[in-house]
Amino acid sequence: MKVVQLQKYGGPEVLNMAELEKPVPNGHEVLIEIHAIGVNYADTARREGQYVVKTPLPFIPGAEVAGVVVEVGENVTNVKPGMKVVTLIESGGYSEYVLADSRGLIPIPEQLGFEEAAALPLQGLSAYHILKTMGRLEQGESVLVHAAAGGVGTLAVQLAKLFGAGQVIATASSKDKLALAKEMGADVLINYTEDGWEERVLDATGRKGVDVALEMAGGEIFHKTLKCLAAFGRLVIYGVASGEQSRFYPSSLMERNQSVIGFFLPQIMRKPALIQFSMQEMMSYLAEGKLKLTIGGVYPLEQAAEVHRLLQSRQTKGKLILKP
Repeated sequence: MKVVQLQKYGGPEVLNMAELEKPVPNGHEVLIEIHAIGVNYADTARREGQYVVKTPLPFIPGAEVAGVVVEVGENVTNVKPGMKVVTLIESGGYSEYVLADSRGLIPIPEQLGFEEAAALPLQGLSAYHILKTMGRLEQGESVLVHAAAGGVGTLAVQLAKLFGAGQVIATASSKDKLALAKEMGADVLINYTEDGWEERVLDATGRKGVDVALEMAGGEIFHKTLKCLAAFGRLVIYGVASGEQSRFYPSSLMERNQSVIGFFLPQIMRKPALIQFSMQEMMSYLAEGKLKLTIGGVYPLEQAAEVHRLLQSRQTKGKLILKP
């Protein structure tokens, strides 16, 4: 089978095609013929050796796959060959085939294609649990969503509204991206490449600040976002896309009872009940037309390096998909 792997850490150029033996499922495993692969910032962090946990070499990126079950292990009873599924895995998704635990598979509804299915789990679950589980969003509260035209951002804007947010403030780097955020339901649009964007956030909230903020850039963006936080506000960190770690004084949170919270999806994945409930809720939103998926582009697996360049250039909108 064809795979994309890296033998060393570095830029997109370290991603190379290779041929490996197709694996055989054992126990609770199934073998999935992959039809769509979701591309995420976690993949680029893995490639650069900057991920939250150590990335062993050689390494095949890819945690989000949709496809068809072609073989099952001897202990699998809930899945049969031919079933269309989507799942999250630790790694190995940039491939034609992959092994996955049958207990973590999510059936793909008939009305959804493989590309759409691959666009939902990682970023959908992230947006859902950043807002609800970690951010503890309550009815009528305000939400600040950075990179609102990205994969997590477009879903976070929509889910915040579905969860009852009173005001959703979206930031992005261009008019086109802000237009997409507005289409998703954002109430206030702010270009974060312009000086003083944090003052515009405060002005939009009557200088009160936002109740929940989603932050994934790090560096200066983190510090400016912290200034935008209301009393009792929660700032949820779910990435460091800039590569710049942020330093701050924790005691500065005391005066206004604020919280800075870390989010790491693999920890959520260890609570199956949370995953099943939230995926079912999002699938129902999709079926009812309340939640829209934004596919920013579909590319052949051989172009994985170029897709990483596009993602890190901040020139993309929505979810990027690879197809074997």
